[in-house]
Amino acid sequence: MGNNEWMLIAVVVIAILLGISIMAALQGKKSPKKNGRASQNRTKRGTINRASTRCREDEAILSSKLEDLTGVEFERLLALYFRDQGYGVTEVGVGGSDGGVDLVITDRRGEKTAVQAKCYASHHKVPVQTVRELVGAKRNHDCILSLLVTTSDLTGPAKKEAEQFKVDYWHGALIEHKLRSWGKWNPGKRTSKKSRQEIETAKAEWKKGSKESAATALKTCTCGSPMVRRKSKQGQAFWGCSTYPKCRHTQSI
Repeated sequence: MGNNEWMLIAVVVIAILLGISIMAALQGKKSPKKNGRASQNRTKRGTINRASTRCREDEAILSSKLEDLTGVEFERLLALYFRDQGYGVTEVGVGGSDGGVDLVITDRRGEKTAVQAKCYASHHKVPVQTVRELVGAKRNHDCILSLLVTTSDLTGPAKKEAEQFKVDYWHGALIEHKLRSWGKWNPGKRTSKKSRQEIETAKAEWKKGSKESAATALKTCTCGSPMVRRKSKQGQAFWGCSTYPKCRHTQSI
């Protein structure tokens, strides 16, 4: 072969080797990106997006733990609970903008309560702004009373605001106790030791409060529960049932 032929062969070989190197480099860049997406998907699958509008059938909701529910499903669970307690329930904010109110519950006397539901992780506490929104929004639904239900708890300022504006609130351990006492909510897995302790603490606090109020007030409601001393918005004292809002019976002092 002549020199020109050898040079041509060398150029071809170099071009082939260069092409192989470029392809290998491109493959190396694609692999980590693919693995990264897979890892991200696994994270998404393992975490409940509470802001999702997903709402499964009632049977699935009633057998799910609170931490496995979306915000919409938690609202639906509360609607089922209140209906079984004898309330008329209007699902205001389910699946859309609630404006501060998710449910409007009406007792047998026609008295309305605005309910705001917050399905949060235990470390995510309800801020004071949520309480203020509920106080303002209840008037839009002709509600006299308001109730904030959360799977976590309220911040210190939020609790003070709730007490100031007479907003009742149920925190995580208390709402779980009420749902279990209801009997229709049966989450598939057993409650953790920590959750059981919180529930027992909530029970003990409720019983202690009932005994103290009974000893102090010496008043018994028509439903058999002790009555406690309360104040109206006008500052007038009256006796109210300790199981409120389940029982709304009142007596003058």
